[in-house]
Amino acid sequence: MLKICSRIALLVVGLGLLSLVLMRSLVSPSPVVTACQLAALALGVWARASFPSGSFGVTAVPVGTATIHRGPYRLIRHPMYAAALLLIWASIFGHLSPYTAALGVVVTAVAACRIVDEERLLRARFPDYAEYARSTRMLVPFLL
Repeated sequence: MLKICSRIALLVVGLGLLSLVLMRSLVSPSPVVTACQLAALALGVWARASFPSGSFGVTAVPVGTATIHRGPYRLIRHPMYAAALLLIWASIFGHLSPYTAALGVVVTAVAACRIVDEERLLRARFPDYAEYARSTRMLVPFLL
């Protein structure tokens, strides 16, 4: 059941991005928005590159044998979610409307649910995760 919920959450985030593309709201002429989007893409690539070979999955179900502490995971526990949310919200602020704002709220809520599920699974699977969670922020270094 969790894998289904996890895949639905991933689908919602993907559909959110697709909606922004179809509405021509993903790319903005604002250099601030573009810088945030590039930072989001770089963070996502850095986070993915930090996984050991063969230990990455698209569902919230943890794979691998240990908690990752390298790359952006030294600063935040969920850099890939942070990257996706930064990309989406930068796009939304570049083309702010009631629809894009509502889309951002829905995508953020779904991502938050997925993060909560993943946190629970990581705590159950990896004994060192609770200590890691106490010393590392969830999405924004030094803040959240």
